[in-house]
Amino acid sequence: MADQQKTKPVRLLKPSEAALFLAVSERTVKRLTARGELPHVRIGGSMRFVMADLLAYVASQRRWSGG
Repeated sequence: MADQQKTKPVRLLKPSEAALFLAVSERTVKRLTARGELPHVRIGGSMRFVMADLLAYVASQRRWSGG
């Protein structure tokens, strides 16, 4: 029998859950996805988010004040 790759299950978040995590409105989450700034997946007609993508988005938005 061939070795099968085992992948860790990924919990997908709803837009409302992603909004809570990011501390923004659900409307903002949908706007960010429409602009292509926030990665998402579509399953059927439902939009879902991967936590790793949300964490990467937050990291990409960090700004340091110059000084």
